[in-house]
Amino acid sequence: MSKYKHIFFDLDHTLWDYDANATEALGDLYDQHNFQRLQLFDKTDLAKTFFEVNYGLWDLYNIGKIQRPDIRELRFKTIFEKLGAKPSDMPVNLEQEYIQLAPTKEKVFADAYAVLDYLADRYQLHVITNGFDDIQSTKMNSSDLRKYFDVVVTSETTAYRKPDKEIFELAMNLAKAPLEESIMIGDNLESDIAGAKNVGMDYVWFNPEKQKANSTIQHEIQNLIELKSIL
Repeated sequence: MSKYKHIFFDLDHTLWDYDANATEALGDLYDQHNFQRLQLFDKTDLAKTFFEVNYGLWDLYNIGKIQRPDIRELRFKTIFEKLGAKPSDMPVNLEQEYIQLAPTKEKVFADAYAVLDYLADRYQLHVITNGFDDIQSTKMNSSDLRKYFDVVVTSETTAYRKPDKEIFELAMNLAKAPLEESIMIGDNLESDIAGAKNVGMDYVWFNPEKQKANSTIQHEIQNLIELKSIL
C-alpha cells in the first residue's frame, strides 16, 4: 500500500500540453491577421521563435529578474524583431489576443485523464504552478482538469515561485498534507524537482523528451500512465 495520500502536480508541460496549445493558438492568430502577407515567416517560424523567446522570459521570471507585466510587454515585440518584422507589422493587441486565446485550448498530455481518474479515487490531488491565477484557472477549466484537484496554488497568489520551498509549504498547509505523505510530479528539473528537493518532498520527474539529468532522480517517467506503477 502506498505511503502517499497527497499528490501535487505541476500544470504546464506536465498535464496541460503548453506547446501543443500555444502552437494551435499561434496558428489561429497567424491566419486571423494574415501574417503570410508579410512574406517573412510561416506558422512554424512563428511557433519556433515564440518558444525560444517565451522560455527565455519565463526563465527570468522564475528567478525573479522580471515580473508578469514584463513578459507581456516584451514577448511579441521580441518575437517580431527576431522574425525580421517591423514594429508596425505587429498588431497592437496581439499579446492580449494570445493570452485570451491560448488558455482556452484543451490539449493535455497522453493518458492524463485516465491517470487522473485512477489517482483521484485513491489520493487527494493538488496543483502547484508558477503560472498566473486567471490564466491557469482558464486552462484548467477549458481542459476539464479542475474537477480533479482540491488545492490549486499559484506563484501569483503566494508571491513565491518554485523552486522556493515556501510555495510547497504553503500548498501542503492548505491541503493539510504531511510532508511524508506527499509527492510532487513535474517536468522541470529547475523548478518542480529542485523545489521538491528543497522542501524534502518525494518526487517524480515527468520526462517525455527523455532528457538527461545531471544528478540521480528518485522516480522518472516518460508517460503519465507510468504513475500507476509508482503510486
